[in-house]
Amino acid sequence: MNQIEIIDYQPELQPDFERINKAWVEQYFSLEPFDIAQLEQPEENILKKGGQIIFAQENNQILGTVAIIPSTEPNTFEMIKMGVSKEGQGRGIGFQLGKAILERARLLGANRVVLYSSSKLGPALQLYKKLGFQELDMGCSQYGRCNVKMGIAL
Repeated sequence: MNQIEIIDYQPELQPDFERINKAWVEQYFSLEPFDIAQLEQPEENILKKGGQIIFAQENNQILGTVAIIPSTEPNTFEMIKMGVSKEGQGRGIGFQLGKAILERARLLGANRVVLYSSSKLGPALQLYKKLGFQELDMGCSQYGRCNVKMGIAL
């Protein structure tokens, strides 16, 4: 098995960020305006807002991605746009990306990371639990498709 490398966002990787995330969103849901903005213009809608995007790469092929953005909650980031391509699924790539992005949040001074998901995404929810996330009270979410909120203390 080849080595999976975690790399930072570069503008030339925007099509991979969009491709990987559109695949899973469109498989289970429909794209919302915030999805389109983040996927088509990640520099403007994620990076310039204090977020980060990372990728899992193997032999120059991008197999997965995840991002964080500052939350409205103090010292908290929100994990967003985690996806692994069909070719990369079942190989622990999501777990590697999750661990790496949590470390990025820690380095940025966060003491907590939250995420919003859906009960339709069973494998994703299992992954988040494996990373140490716990379910939280949903409260009010700006995302139409989400009915699960999870968080982890760093």
